[in-house]
Amino acid sequence: MPPLIIFALGVVGAAALVRWCVKEVHRVNSELDEVRTKASVEPHDRDAMPKLKRDPETGEYRPG
Repeated sequence: MPPLIIFALGVVGAAALVRWCVKEVHRVNSELDEVRTKASVEPHDRDAMPKLKRDPETGEYRPG
C-alpha cells in the first residue's frame, strides 16, 4: 500500500506543478500583451536618417 500512496502524492504534486506553470504562463503573457499595446512604434523617416558610406581605406561603413 505505501507505494500506491507515494504514487498518489506524486500525481497530486505533479498536477499542482502543472497548474502553477499554466497560471504563470498566462500571467506573463498578459503582461507582455499590455506592454505590446502600450509601446507604439513611431515610423522613422528614412530620408532623414544618415546614410552609411564605405571607407575605401579601411572597408568600414561610416555615416556620411
